[in-house]
Amino acid sequence: MTADVVDQTTGAGEPLAADEIRAMRERIDEIDQTIIDLWLERARISQAVGKTRIASGGTRLVLSREREIVERFREALGPDGTQIALMILRAGRGPL
Repeated sequence: MTADVVDQTTGAGEPLAADEIRAMRERIDEIDQTIIDLWLERARISQAVGKTRIASGGTRLVLSREREIVERFREALGPDGTQIALMILRAGRGPL
């Protein structure tokens, strides 16, 4: 492959760059799977917490806890962290 020929799967113009991109993408795919697995585990645990709280006569939600989680994500990730936290919370408790 010459610089005039672009690898169609990576978009790279050089073979070494294409190989490097493939390796990085492989790691990205591993990280994505870990995120998915952790997301599902967190949702299951969160749902169990909610069921336990309601079964004990408690409230469906603890807003102070939700605010704490949103703030943690916002501090770590900036404005996008807020959106990520809200999606994570929804996955665990369902829509409000």
